[in-house]
Amino acid sequence: MGTRSVKRILFVCMGNICRSPTAEGVFRHVLVSNAPDLQIEIDSAGTHDYHVGSPPDRRSIAAARRRGIDLSSLRARMVAAEDFALYDLILAMDEDNLQELRRRAPAIHHDRIRLMMEFAPHAPSRFVPDPYYGGAQGFEDVLDLLEEAAQGLLAELRR
Repeated sequence: MGTRSVKRILFVCMGNICRSPTAEGVFRHVLVSNAPDLQIEIDSAGTHDYHVGSPPDRRSIAAARRRGIDLSSLRARMVAAEDFALYDLILAMDEDNLQELRRRAPAIHHDRIRLMMEFAPHAPSRFVPDPYYGGAQGFEDVLDLLEEAAQGLLAELRR
């Protein structure tokens, strides 16, 4: 991430009701628990407007709650043009959203856009799969991946 100190992080998936709000909640939990000294603003958004204004999927809320993470106050929003300049790091949940973000972003901001799973190099997946059309286990798997990536992200921010 160069010499720039990361102050704002945006987590992005397609609709902003499953993966990216879960990433936001997981990373907020990691910060509060392990790095209350770090001054980092975090948010989440979607590349599509399917669910703008809606809370996270009830299954995401329930799975996160079982791990002590509260997503209930979050509301879906779409990535805005100004986000590319505002956020120091924009973390996509998968390759499709990564490409969509790079398509929309001015070239000067492309270095800020990365995959969330880059921070979990030993994880079984390079992307966070969308659990929306699957069963309950998919939401648990998403949490496992995001918890690992969140720890890696925190380690990188501490460096």
